Amino acid sequence: MSRQTSAGILVWRDGAVGPQFLLAHPGGPFWAGKDAQAWSIPKGLVEAGEDGLAAALREFAEELGHSIAGAATPLAPCRTSGKTILAWLLKADLDVSHIRSNQVQMEWPPRSGRIAVFPEIDRAAYFDARDALVRVHKGQRPILVEAMTRLGAPPAVD
Repeated sequence: MSRQTSAGILVWRDGAVGPQFLLAHPGGPFWAGKDAQAWSIPKGLVEAGEDGLAAALREFAEELGHSIAGAATPLAPCRTSGKTILAWLLKADLDVSHIRSNQVQMEWPPRSGRIAVFPEIDRAAYFDARDALVRVHKGQRPILVEAMTRLGAPPAVD
């Protein structure tokens, strides 16, 4: 796989009014306080020679601290920001009130020469279809739309 390929798992569960989708909020100071179009499906880069689904499962565990298993349905690849995202749809009802994300290092504040450590993901939550479409990064919306359609809950067009 190319270094420009990411893979992720879009987890869903049954909700009171239809499917709910699990999204992750990136950690660090840049994303603090941002909500609309800031959330993402848990995903990360596919390493050279790595199977896409294996990468998606690895990234899910690294970003949320939860291993996940089950029947994963592939979704159409999505191209965004010069990167291809491979995604799989998987049904699971996870307790995401406490996640254990891997850490990332970055210079903060910018141009300060100081290195700070932040969680890659600072929180995760399930959202109904409409809320998920508002919160997910706009480049990942096609992934959600396809998942909703496959689950028989196509989104209302705004």
